[in-house]
Amino acid sequence: MNWKNVLLIGAVTLLPVSLMAQANILNAKKPEEIGMKTEAQKALDNDAPLEYGYVDDRDILWSKTVWEVIDLDERVNFPLYYPTDTIDIGNNRRSLYDVLLKNIKNGKLEDVYADSYFTEKRKFSDLTATLQKVDTTDYGYEQINAGEELSPEYVIRRNLTAADIEEYRIKGMWYFDKRQGELKYRLLGIAPVAPDVNFIDDESMAPADAKVELFWVWYPDAREILHEAKVFNQRNSAQPISFDMLLNARRFDAIIYREDNVHGDREVNDYISDNALFQLLEANRIKETIRDREQDMWAY
Repeated sequence: MNWKNVLLIGAVTLLPVSLMAQANILNAKKPEEIGMKTEAQKALDNDAPLEYGYVDDRDILWSKTVWEVIDLDERVNFPLYYPTDTIDIGNNRRSLYDVLLKNIKNGKLEDVYADSYFTEKRKFSDLTATLQKVDTTDYGYEQINAGEELSPEYVIRRNLTAADIEEYRIKGMWYFDKRQGELKYRLLGIAPVAPDVNFIDDESMAPADAKVELFWVWYPDAREILHEAKVFNQRNSAQPISFDMLLNARRFDAIIYREDNVHGDREVNDYISDNALFQLLEANRIKETIRDREQDMWAY
């Protein structure tokens, strides 16, 4: 055994137990004991999200706010989408949408808004019309017209699930920190996007026209929650990563669809319409402009 393998084994041994996919799985005598930690393990489990450093406004030499779209059809973005069916899977495996919605329901996630400017706050009761459709069949209307009580079997309820989420939209700011002399990125908000629940089964409507932002989450408020929720690691299932780590490390593929500009932060498709190739080229141009900004700071 060479020194490289020895160091690798030693590093894995020293990893905290909280990183493991299922605690105590090899020591459990019964299935009910899987996931149970000893008191010593609980005492050592002080895992927490890495805190953001304080950035003074005077240290921001330059900044650019951008909106990006994360397409869940891309393979690299699958960890944000799956699993969509949670019937036959453990409680430690949930999609990003399920994690957000669960914590909005139980009140742990409070900073939920209607748009990406975070001006109009929302509660879970306010999101019901966006997340659920209630319709009545023709037989139900016949009962109502006849003066009878509406039977429950004639009421159709359609709830949006994790399988309906098609993309995520994120808002973040690129800024040049003159104190540390580097270009950095700070994620500010994230929103799940799905077809409008009122037209989700209407095939006559174009899919692109039916997409709506369900809600916007102020990301700094969700960091603790997303840190506790783990993402499946395809390379090593014994060491899952958190949603917070995945998003802050930008381990996803996204395309810029809007930037802050003099035209009221208009979107790319507002001035380049009906041409997906040119829209993609424009998104890449904005991205390269941001990247070149750091290089230009060091040009003499």
